[in-house]
Amino acid sequence: MKEMETYKHESSDQEEEDVDISEEGWIQWFCSLEGHEFFCEVDEEFIQDNFNLYGLKEKFAQYDEAIETILSTEIPTEDDLENDGYLELYQTSADLYGLIHARFIVTPRGLSIMKEKFIAGRFGTCPRVMCERQHVLPVGLAEVLRTSRVKIFCPKCKDVYIPKNKYADVDGAYFGCSFPHLFLLTYPDLNPVKITPEYIPRIYGFKIFKRKGSKYSKV
Repeated sequence: MKEMETYKHESSDQEEEDVDISEEGWIQWFCSLEGHEFFCEVDEEFIQDNFNLYGLKEKFAQYDEAIETILSTEIPTEDDLENDGYLELYQTSADLYGLIHARFIVTPRGLSIMKEKFIAGRFGTCPRVMCERQHVLPVGLAEVLRTSRVKIFCPKCKDVYIPKNKYADVDGAYFGCSFPHLFLLTYPDLNPVKITPEYIPRIYGFKIFKRKGSKYSKV
């Protein structure tokens, strides 16, 4: 009897595992790749609504194929990733998903998902010592592809920094310029309360007085 119960339990676990695997599609695979931790999974319903994709079709020659790839329940095989033809489609799909992603993360649903990632520290912390490991947000410096890579914005010092090397291939347009600022307006309680202290240079304990340069002089 106990053996039968154990068998049923193991069988149930296996079925659940098979279901989990079968439910993973291209979006889940793409977001799970090394260096893609900043991404969230865009809802398929958002992608299927043409209103949300307005103006994107003319940007991509393989638009229809890319949409089909993004919504596919199949993930690429090793052979696919070694095929030049597929790699071209993959780049188009990644760029299209990235631009859709930039639109999704400024919606109420997208902001909510990114909020959980922010609170969990998934975007990393500010490299500035005086910010005391303040959680940061991803930001793009341009809305156009191939202009600049993704950066991180610190809500405490209000400055922008280059993230770790593993995010070097992530385009800033995948997040857009508005996201962190709209995020903090939507969730004002997540704005840092403490004022960031300014580092004061000293020599033997004495402050170094700043000399006013030509920009302060009346010309």
